[in-house]
Amino acid sequence: MGRARVRTDSRGGDPAPVESPGSKNRLGLGLGLASLGVVFGDIGTSPLYAFQSIFQGAHPIPVMEHRVLGGVSLVFWTLTLVVSVKYVAVVMRADNDGEGGVIALSALAARSAKASPRVSTALAVLGILGAALFYGDGMITPAISVLSAVEGLEVASPELANWIIPVAVFVLALLFLVQRKGSGKVGLAFGPIMLVWFAAIALIGLANIWQEPRALAAISPTYAIDFFVGEPGLAFLALGAIVLCVTGAEALYADMGQFGRGPIRWSWYLIVTPALYLTYLGQAALVIRDPKAAANPFYFAVPATFQWPMVILATVATVIASQSVISGAFSMTRQAVRLGYLPRLKITHTSATERGQVYAPGINWALMVAVIGLVLAFRSSDNLAGAYGIAVTGTFVITTVVITYLAHKRWGLPRWVVLPFAGIFLVIDGSFFASNLMKFDHGGWFPIAVAAVIFFVLMSWRIGHNLVRKRLTELAPPLDELVEEVESKELVSIPQPMVYFAPHLGVTPTALVRHMRLIGIVSRHTIIVNVATLRKPRASGVERITVSQPSERLTFIDLRYGYLEHPDVPRDLSHSALLRRGIQPEQATYVVHRVIVERRHGAGLWMPMQVAFESMQRMTTDPSAELRLPSDRVLLVGSVIRL
Repeated sequence: MGRARVRTDSRGGDPAPVESPGSKNRLGLGLGLASLGVVFGDIGTSPLYAFQSIFQGAHPIPVMEHRVLGGVSLVFWTLTLVVSVKYVAVVMRADNDGEGGVIALSALAARSAKASPRVSTALAVLGILGAALFYGDGMITPAISVLSAVEGLEVASPELANWIIPVAVFVLALLFLVQRKGSGKVGLAFGPIMLVWFAAIALIGLANIWQEPRALAAISPTYAIDFFVGEPGLAFLALGAIVLCVTGAEALYADMGQFGRGPIRWSWYLIVTPALYLTYLGQAALVIRDPKAAANPFYFAVPATFQWPMVILATVATVIASQSVISGAFSMTRQAVRLGYLPRLKITHTSATERGQVYAPGINWALMVAVIGLVLAFRSSDNLAGAYGIAVTGTFVITTVVITYLAHKRWGLPRWVVLPFAGIFLVIDGSFFASNLMKFDHGGWFPIAVAAVIFFVLMSWRIGHNLVRKRLTELAPPLDELVEEVESKELVSIPQPMVYFAPHLGVTPTALVRHMRLIGIVSRHTIIVNVATLRKPRASGVERITVSQPSERLTFIDLRYGYLEHPDVPRDLSHSALLRRGIQPEQATYVVHRVIVERRHGAGLWMPMQVAFESMQRMTTDPSAELRLPSDRVLLVGSVIRL
């Protein structure tokens, strides 16, 4: 019986090839370059619209030198504290099996802390809420990034203003069409371009600082403090625009599974941060010198000779910027499926070296429709800037709460260390959240509405899925009792080999229980198969299959596949020890269990949630196709479950 247990991190099989230090360095450099093209595109292109939105956004602030210095000081310290300290230095230490993102963080906190059921549930709900908010703002990011870049056409040639929307829609459609190539390949293609982008904005910023070095004084936090002390109302409203400078901070964490912690950290500290500091300080220097430049400080900072090249580079860079949120959405969807927050969806692994690089076609096309719809509805980056911020700052608050709990319970840090950290960042995150609530009527309602719908969907599936699992567990006996029941002489024995699939490790297949207890039959050759996915691209021949026979009629088979492999159960059964026992796998009947949900009033799930869960249950991918079962030898057995 014990041999039927599958380890998800098998140490058996072929020895791993020994890599030379040079190959590891090349891999690290490649991942670092690819991360520039995927992870940092969003936050790296925020200079196109972030500083401008302080003076031209939903709550415009009149331009005065002390406000410019106070605003850029807030930008500088927001990047430093929220991204460099909180996310890159602290939060990225918390990976859940290599994955990042608020949903993985909350699952790690709930699992690792020996928390009470109430605390575990609260942490899970916070993770679901954070994921819903991430999706809500994730729809806005590609739209605002691409629009802000294409709007450079109007600066370069005003007669091209009518082409902004069509060009933006075309560019976005093209971006979503290439997603199936995988974030690794997309990142390697985009990485060199983003390297040029960061070099360009750094040089332009440096040139403007050279002409007006007073902007460097804003590095001192006293300018941000003086702004709040002198004009607290205006400074508070400015936070709603300043948060745009950290668009992509949560996506940066969610993309950790795509490239790993190390490449992301080094790329941020060595390349991205210096370039962002220089470009924002350079824009402030320009506005101090010429207040009219606040209308579009990014493009006005560019010399006239380089306007067109910069429009083209910015457009390409913002296409790349959208990649971080898109790949982050893929990663978060995969985590939600694994944690039981979403039904089994089609998710494709796209890399043989990085397990976290995935592509979710359904999510990709849904995002494409939503993003293009936003461009057509809002029609300008200023309008979209009003919609952005509420959801992402809500995610910031949730991340701070969960990482504080995790640091105390899992990392063992004392309260006197974690509570000041939590207090500082809850003040920062809470201030941003409160400021962005002021933009609710300017489009901020949209991400909140989207997040509410996604939260409802995720919670419906989680609660419904747990109820179904509980009902099925009640119907199935423990595996120890199953052996005795299968060998019972009261059951009618049939010669046909029957293959059943265990839904989880150590759980008796419900279809087998139905056959024995409702029909009173059992196969002379009853085979229970458990299919597991390893944390490696491909399983070796040694670790592919384990066969054990606890009784004469009953055989347990564990099949293991790498995450890049497509399971093929009939093929692998035909190469197993079954043949030595006289069992012909090609003659077997494959029994697939399907749950049929019956809605009822007064159940443990609210009726609208029951409707949503039932709809998603029907959308779940067909296991017969996933396991490559022969359609003419599949027997469906259904169980009606009342929620």
